[in-house]
Amino acid sequence: MTAAYPLVLVRHGETEWSRSGQHTGTTDLPLTERGERQAAALAPLLATLLDPYPEPALVLASPRQRALRTAELAGLAAKPDPDLTEWDYGAYEGLTTPQIRVDRPGWTIWTGDPPGGETAEQIRARIDRLIARIRPALATGPVVLFGHGHAGRVIAARWLDLPVPYGRLFLLRPATPCVFGTEHDHPVIERWNLPNPVDP
Repeated sequence: MTAAYPLVLVRHGETEWSRSGQHTGTTDLPLTERGERQAAALAPLLATLLDPYPEPALVLASPRQRALRTAELAGLAAKPDPDLTEWDYGAYEGLTTPQIRVDRPGWTIWTGDPPGGETAEQIRARIDRLIARIRPALATGPVVLFGHGHAGRVIAARWLDLPVPYGRLFLLRPATPCVFGTEHDHPVIERWNLPNPVDP
């Protein structure tokens, strides 16, 4: 399990739907003006985080424009990786949690069963595949991932060898870096939701 270098996870900057609380899986929304400012503000923050280390061994982003644009404005050239896409919400795409709860009281994505979307088991397999793929790179340099809110929280849970529903414990804010590592060969989260200078 030893990772010589850190794994840095960044959620994309603000979009209209992230601001309104609408579930945004497959819909390819651009960043808002505030989201662009958040993404640009990541550049010095990530430079400071990565300064003690060699150049990143790997920089990956979800193929959605909001993640790729966040990486670009943060000053990193990211390779698109479909395993970093957001949870597929199926019929709940574009809906807010209160709207969904009209018919399904108490529902959250952590029940793992959006109708017509991706199950908890499917996203677990996808994120486990991603983590297995980046582990060799972490032996040679830091790895930076630009992704999404719920999928990013699944990455946190699976890094810690926790079941997918434990992702509910890791609120992930837009354009805030998080740092994963190991201690005594055990996976740990070193930092979470580092403040973005654009936000108070």
